[in-house]
Amino acid sequence: MNSLERLRRIAEVEFAAIVVQTDFLGAKMRVMLADTSYVDVWASRKLSGRFGFHWERQHLNGHIYRYDNFPDTNWSGVSTFPFHFHDGDQNTVVAAPFAPTLEQDFREFMAFAQRKMGD
Repeated sequence: MNSLERLRRIAEVEFAAIVVQTDFLGAKMRVMLADTSYVDVWASRKLSGRFGFHWERQHLNGHIYRYDNFPDTNWSGVSTFPFHFHDGDQNTVVAAPFAPTLEQDFREFMAFAQRKMGD
């Protein structure tokens, strides 16, 4: 089972209360949530350990949340670089609040989304 298939199973089983459906769109997976927002998940097939999660909420409240480990030098001052978290918008970047392993990261990111949806 590849990494996106494992993450799909986590989304559909562990977060069934908020996940409406999951779809594969080329190299990424889209997780549709109950509030009409969605999480896009990307895991590199070529670079081991490279991934990104993007929670799109602009149509609901103007916010996005993204966690990735792309080594963007704009965020080299972040203590967890290359891991970093876009907290509400593209330019508000903070240290990564999640564990640095793909499956645990995804669980923690989805738990974050579930908590925020309840706000």
